[in-house]
Amino acid sequence: MSVTLGSASLASRLEGHRVGLVANPASVDRDFRHVTDLVASLSGVTLAALFGPQHGFRSDLQDNMVETDHARHPRIGVPIYSLYGETRQPDGTMLAELDLLVIDLQDVGTRVYTYIHTMTNCLRACARHGVPVLVCDRPNPVGGLTVEGPMLAPGFESFVGLFPIPLRHGLTIGEMARLCNERFGLGASLEVLPLHGWHRPMYHDDTGLPWVMPSPNLPTIDSTIVYPGQVLVEGTNLSEGRGTTRPFELVGAPWLDAHEVARAMNDHQLPGVHFRPAEFQPTFQKHAGEPCGGCQLHVTDRTTFQPVVTTVALLQTCRRLAPDRFAWRQPPYEYETVRPPIDILSGSDQLRRQLDDDVPFAAIAQSWEADLEAFRSHRERYLLY
Repeated sequence: MSVTLGSASLASRLEGHRVGLVANPASVDRDFRHVTDLVASLSGVTLAALFGPQHGFRSDLQDNMVETDHARHPRIGVPIYSLYGETRQPDGTMLAELDLLVIDLQDVGTRVYTYIHTMTNCLRACARHGVPVLVCDRPNPVGGLTVEGPMLAPGFESFVGLFPIPLRHGLTIGEMARLCNERFGLGASLEVLPLHGWHRPMYHDDTGLPWVMPSPNLPTIDSTIVYPGQVLVEGTNLSEGRGTTRPFELVGAPWLDAHEVARAMNDHQLPGVHFRPAEFQPTFQKHAGEPCGGCQLHVTDRTTFQPVVTTVALLQTCRRLAPDRFAWRQPPYEYETVRPPIDILSGSDQLRRQLDDDVPFAAIAQSWEADLEAFRSHRERYLLY
């Protein structure tokens, strides 16, 4: 099926405007044309500034908390402002010459993916400085039906979670903009350019659109499907496969036995996934240069696969297999210097405490249900599809 992106409607909305553009390498159309080139080519439109999220406008920086400096576009000659550096939202100077801010970013359907927080920071800043915002909608690559995982609790806000939404939220970035702008009082003058032809059951490879990795460690749709759960591994001393060719699909540590991990996980008979024993050696980040034992997640049925429940079961299993070696990662992490990373990733200290108390993973998942049901009800009015 062919899906038309929101950016396809841009040309008719920009004439006579000085435009700022929030984008990165994944901001392409179905013909691989980058939105920067589209806007720069329009008659009567001035492309005045570019803005880059985490990993940079060029998405050339690998890891978390690796900041990007401001720069200048070598061909177009306009400033590129970093929104993941000395500031994480545009200031008055950056917005002063703009009539309109356009946001065209590929989200991946997970609360902790920072692009949605870059977007909401832009909405807040643009409301303050009187700059209207156009969000070019893009598909949620893991579909728009399933909502899963713990909710962000008050007091645990960070750059991997600014608002009370669940870990897997089931919204497009345009729907997320609508929800946050209205429900959480951001107050921007907002318009979302909608998708055409996208339906909520569709994953990215159902759309006919090209997959350009939105960040360096989500190279494929396979890594993106497991990411809503596997991102929690970042809050532990286990490797989440960064520094391999299969980030987030691989998980392990030097003290784990691959066959033990895979056998224990397959014994759980979790839906839609098989765990293959895997040994790997990361080239950077956790356990760089060390042989790790663990497993690779092979999703066999994405419609029944539950990424968050699966990862909670995996953390519990790895902890039980090596209780003296498993540990929670310590801060700093994503600009948080006090709270444990697992707390800001999961959205509260509840998951950490449940796993510390060895609460069965099925009971942990059941504890999310009341919040998820409330969120499903709240999000209805903001759905576009």
